[in-house]
Amino acid sequence: MPTQTEKMYKSSINLMEWLEKWGYITAGVSFLLLGMVVFIHGWGAFLFSLHEGVLKAAMRLMVDLLLVIIFMELFRTLLEFLKTHTLTLEPFLYIGIVAAIRRILTLTAHDTVLETSADQFQRYLWDLGLHGALVLVLTLSLFIYKIGTRTKT
Repeated sequence: MPTQTEKMYKSSINLMEWLEKWGYITAGVSFLLLGMVVFIHGWGAFLFSLHEGVLKAAMRLMVDLLLVIIFMELFRTLLEFLKTHTLTLEPFLYIGIVAAIRRILTLTAHDTVLETSADQFQRYLWDLGLHGALVLVLTLSLFIYKIGTRTKT
């Protein structure tokens, strides 16, 4: 027969597991709602900035849509975790790749608008190169991860 302390311990664990589950659910819903808000805002900003030029407006929309993809990937990752109680590396590699590409596009869009000094241009090139290298490393990591998971099954 369980003691009073064991019963309290078990009920505390159950409460914490319930709170954890609802924490993941609310975080997932938040990512979904944020994705929808950014999607609507991105298209609104695109339409309102068309007078500044289609290319500039399209770059802004692309950056916003990549952010939506990041939010949706986080949402899908949380949903999968709630179903399986297993967290995998693959979605985070995708998120990292999309985030690095988004940063490259943001840098490129920002650099085309502003005139920069030689020092700022040097920093731009370093930033661009490091994010490009990050995309390559994360893509290679994803490739290796997929090969590793195929051989286990």
